[in-house]
Amino acid sequence: MIKAIDRFLDHLTMYRLVLYYLTSLLATALAFSLVKLVPYDPLALAFTSVLTLAACWVTNKVFELVFEVPANSESVYITALILALILDPVAATDLKGIGAVAFASVWAIASKFILAIGRKHLFNPAALGVALSALLLDKPATWWVGGNLWLLPFVLLGGILVVRKLRRLDLVATFVTVALLTILATTEPSLYGATLNETLTSSPLLFFAFVMLTEPLTAPTTRWPRLAFAAIVGFLFAPNVHIGSFYLTPELALLAGNLFAYAAGPKGRLVLTLERVERSASDSYDFIFRSPRKLAFEAGQYLEWTLGLNRSDNRGNRRYFTIASAPTEEAVRLGVKFYSRSSAFKRELIAMKPGSRIHAAQLAGNFTLPARRETKVAFLAGGIGITPFRSMLQYLLDRGEKRPIIVLYGTEHQKDIAYRDVLDAARRELEIRTIHAVAQGAERGQYPGYIDRRLIEIAVPDYLERTFYISGPQAMVKLLGRQLRAMGVRRSRIKVDYFPGFA
Repeated sequence: MIKAIDRFLDHLTMYRLVLYYLTSLLATALAFSLVKLVPYDPLALAFTSVLTLAACWVTNKVFELVFEVPANSESVYITALILALILDPVAATDLKGIGAVAFASVWAIASKFILAIGRKHLFNPAALGVALSALLLDKPATWWVGGNLWLLPFVLLGGILVVRKLRRLDLVATFVTVALLTILATTEPSLYGATLNETLTSSPLLFFAFVMLTEPLTAPTTRWPRLAFAAIVGFLFAPNVHIGSFYLTPELALLAGNLFAYAAGPKGRLVLTLERVERSASDSYDFIFRSPRKLAFEAGQYLEWTLGLNRSDNRGNRRYFTIASAPTEEAVRLGVKFYSRSSAFKRELIAMKPGSRIHAAQLAGNFTLPARRETKVAFLAGGIGITPFRSMLQYLLDRGEKRPIIVLYGTEHQKDIAYRDVLDAARRELEIRTIHAVAQGAERGQYPGYIDRRLIEIAVPDYLERTFYISGPQAMVKLLGRQLRAMGVRRSRIKVDYFPGFA
């Protein structure tokens, strides 16, 4: 069952999964409203949903044209659906209510453009929209989706899928724990049972954690700042926390956390200009971009890349890719493998000409070299999964830094081997060996087949002393992880490359 779920999640982008989740919640709420399980008029609920979608879409189109930046259409729909699920539904005859919903929707989208620093929006859009509606129009969000017991199973089911996809259990668990402890600390002991029951079943706690807190563009990208962010928001989320007579709401708690996230995280969005395209292997190409400023990152980290697509497909116009260049290089290198049936994003990417531009943001990733140079490491790469290792090896070459590293690189054919120049230079200058596992057409000195337990035992006899880095197709990464654990390698010594989306 879990494997089937993982296969389903692997073929969805993060944005598409959240969009499906929110759409399902809204559809369920509409169905329940017909039988009075949700205490709202179904026509008002449907009207409010259409209103938020229309207001968000129009606002996004206007600002997209004015600012001349590509926008993710899925994120527009996500923001609109969140607003429909947390604002009180309004009837088509309620002009004041319509104005408040439209106001919240317009400001939610506008904030992505006008409240942005370095082309990176600062606040969670939906949280800002409802906060302004509450403060300026006295129309606060009621967070009704989180307060309905009948919807709770659907909130939980979809939320668990989102957290599993994003691998943000630490974020959600920290937030929930701190929020509950703070709530209990400000409650009479005799009321603990009732308070916990109400908080877990009739408050926005879980929906807020699954959907709002995990929004990646306004949350820290590295582990310890991320946990601090969760703790801050969790503490401020508690309803009894106040500053004088001013009591915070969930959206204000999140906005305060967003300020911390900005201070603790990488700043801004880059607009990169394509200089040239190089073929790195069969069906694999490197796109070399010029950056307006030096990009500070660690070898092995990734970026979210955005293209303006005239017609997107169900994969959207954003992707997460490892930076293939080293921090010591001036240009920013993106390595991509293309297939016969590529997505609209990749078709647009391969059609780019020198001078074309792409937007990059959200630098993140812990798939980086160990801090201690003497740590013994084994790189296990499959196909285009060699890109983070290209970044690391080029970085070590540029610094002339020797480390005890062994590379196992698996490909289908000889023509699929990428970055031969870097691998050969690492062997000559740093004494870092690469053992090629070639499934079809292995040559002398190469391993015939895929990377497996036998090859690891032969090529890495001291494997119990090494830290393993695995990058490649999800199936390969999971299989090798299981094999290494069966060989006695501790889980803490196995690092896997991860993106919060599917490339």
